[in-house]
Amino acid sequence: MSTLKYYVWLASRKGVGAASAGRALRHFGSAENVFFATSNELKKIPEIRPDEHKALNDKDLSEPSDILAECAKLGHRVVTIQDAEYPERLRNIYDPPIVLYVKGRLPAIDEEAVIGVVGTRSCTPYGLKQAEACGYELARRGLIVATGLAKGVDNAAALGALRGGGAVIGLLGCGIDVIYPPNAAQLYEDVAAVGALISEYPPGTSAVGSNFPVRNRILSGISVGVAVVEAPLRSGALITASRALEQGRDVFAMPGNVDSDASAGANALLRDGAIPMTTAADIVAEYAELFPLKIKSGAMRKVPLDKKLEKRLIAAAAEKPQQSSIEKTVDKPPVKDYIVTGTEKVVYDALRSLLNKSGEPQAHLDDVIVASALDAADAMGAMTMLEIDGIVDSHGGGYYSLAE
Repeated sequence: MSTLKYYVWLASRKGVGAASAGRALRHFGSAENVFFATSNELKKIPEIRPDEHKALNDKDLSEPSDILAECAKLGHRVVTIQDAEYPERLRNIYDPPIVLYVKGRLPAIDEEAVIGVVGTRSCTPYGLKQAEACGYELARRGLIVATGLAKGVDNAAALGALRGGGAVIGLLGCGIDVIYPPNAAQLYEDVAAVGALISEYPPGTSAVGSNFPVRNRILSGISVGVAVVEAPLRSGALITASRALEQGRDVFAMPGNVDSDASAGANALLRDGAIPMTTAADIVAEYAELFPLKIKSGAMRKVPLDKKLEKRLIAAAAEKPQQSSIEKTVDKPPVKDYIVTGTEKVVYDALRSLLNKSGEPQAHLDDVIVASALDAADAMGAMTMLEIDGIVDSHGGGYYSLAE
């Protein structure tokens, strides 16, 4: 516990993003060493910004102590980036989270064929049926389904995997004690009972729209492949697919009708070289030889899909309730015609100014954060939303340009 509080302290520094916190860790060797470093010593961290230096000079441990006390009360575990339990797959991405808050049993992820299943919240009955079938078959074959537990494709894939008797990893964009969407309480409990709920956000963190795209780097980071079941052109699922490619993961896409807006993004991925999938069997075939002790690749008895569950999912999709502001932000934001406001405008203006001054076609996110004077998490979230909107392009490694 005495060492753990320093990792929580580092992860909770306002204005210090995951990539910068990682550089501090590599420089000093441990979060405890970062905490006890002097101001002059902190200045030697590679590429440290003035706002980050100021944040790391704040040695108040009251917030991390409160977080750990709340975790103990709720029964949530804290896994740090230097723990053996922390997935090596995730540790090797560009900006891994310093701590993970976990409820349930975290599988030995590096030994498992984890498949991220993503897609639109506003999916069609076709998308719901295929997501449920995909999750079910993956689970029956011994693969682990990772998903965001949002309504639509995420929800259907998780329910299918649970019905197939497999483990599910739910990646959250809020504190584990915050139920989002509000009607997902039972799903949370079911997932925690057979798998794990994971978040980089401490207890009590509300479901803010910009958290969800940032969260998706963890979903792709723990996976060997990401399957896009149904997604429009302007969808957070496509950003997850982009992050997966940057991280060297496979990307699968399920084809849909060419005149269906809901499948336009998935069809575009196929056009650009994603691995086609018509059923989960296509995913299983890719990894059966890599995980021979985990994946059941032989013939299996056919089990019909749960018709009651299928009807319930289709009925839920047909209700078409008014989307919350979070869902609109994360899944399919309105067309802005390159007119941005609020935090996104600050980040956009900062990126444009940097590119104009340097004459370079790309700028690094860290430089944009400095120029914008925003908190790192806010800037990252805004940049991701700009990417979803097609206003900026990501080039991997934290570099961005204005979209042509």
